[in-house]
Amino acid sequence: MEDQIINLVNISKSYGGSEALKNMNLYIRKNEFLTLLGPSGCGKTTTLRIIGGFETPNSGRVLFEGKDITDVPPHKRRVNTVFQKYALFPHMNVAENIAFGLKIKGIADSDIKEKVKKVLELVNLAGYEKRSVNSLSGGQQQRIAIARAIVNEPEVLLLDEPLGALDLKLRKDMQFELKKIQQHLGITFIYVTHDQEEALTMSDTIVVMKDGLIQQIGTPEDIYNEPKNSFVADFIGESNIVKGKYIEDFKVAFADNIFDCVDTGFGVGEEVDIVIRPEDIKLVDIAEGMLKGKVTSVTFKGVHYEMIIHSMGIDWMVHSTSMEQVDSPVGIKISPDDIHIMKRVI
Repeated sequence: MEDQIINLVNISKSYGGSEALKNMNLYIRKNEFLTLLGPSGCGKTTTLRIIGGFETPNSGRVLFEGKDITDVPPHKRRVNTVFQKYALFPHMNVAENIAFGLKIKGIADSDIKEKVKKVLELVNLAGYEKRSVNSLSGGQQQRIAIARAIVNEPEVLLLDEPLGALDLKLRKDMQFELKKIQQHLGITFIYVTHDQEEALTMSDTIVVMKDGLIQQIGTPEDIYNEPKNSFVADFIGESNIVKGKYIEDFKVAFADNIFDCVDTGFGVGEEVDIVIRPEDIKLVDIAEGMLKGKVTSVTFKGVHYEMIIHSMGIDWMVHSTSMEQVDSPVGIKISPDDIHIMKRVI
């Protein structure tokens, strides 16, 4: 398709007999912010390094705008990479660090000066040209690393957990800045992280990975609201995952009750997994509840209370801005829209 810039076709990669990627197929669109998300060892960084040319797959092809670049070295690909360790040159000032790649290309000094000025404005560090990189904070160094990458005007920017070394507040600020930069430049960002919040905040598309396999691809809303399996549901945010049985279209049984739902297409009597987000469980008067339970713990989380409600042998996690007292009886109410049915993975 015309809007696809990168295609990974049947990519497999092993290290010492251990499979890092298993027959991966993935396409990435132009101007897309795509995030590879998963736990350590899932294959996300290996995928990024194969796209960047730092690793060669054991089998499969990497296509860039339809052309095979599997064996093309990194410096000849139209991509740039920002690593978690910024790898700035300590003996060079800010402008010299940013200009390094341009000088190698033989670009005129006057053009380099103008490009450096513009890119510093883009990362909100105008006037920092003469500063030593050693005098900069971690967040500022990260911005310089990004500036050095984008000044070369790549068509794709690869980012390997670039916010991992920053403190929480700065990391949240930089999530906003990175998305703003990507939208301003209009280029493809491929981002690697194990942080679910980062992925949900910045991405157009999220690719959830586990053990070298893609588990689900979708928008942040799709991934969060309609997880394909229990791994995705558990990895993306907090979830209540319980065993159930599909009764018929729009009916499912769990916790010794039959509930209305919005799902169809499963087999009658099929064993399934049910996922319900903690914020989707409503606590009501015990007489009004679909289920009856007792509060066993309450934890204040800042923006909400996290409560555990024991009911029908299940410990339900509930997020609410209203607190119930420990040991108090409560009713549990769940809307059909908030009951998500998934294939059970044996």
